[in-house]
Amino acid sequence: MTQTPVVVAVVHQNSGPGFVVYACQACAEHYPPQPDALTVRPRFQRATNEE
Repeated sequence: MTQTPVVVAVVHQNSGPGFVVYACQACAEHYPPQPDALTVRPRFQRATNEE
């Protein structure tokens, strides 16, 4: 347990509520940066829209 958790990821769900992943400050630097799911389009949409 930590007294100062930081957000390292936000998981979005289609079928229910998402959740937030927390880590201590020392461990948070080991998590890779997560893309924003609301701004990233799926690959198939990019391919069909960019033609």
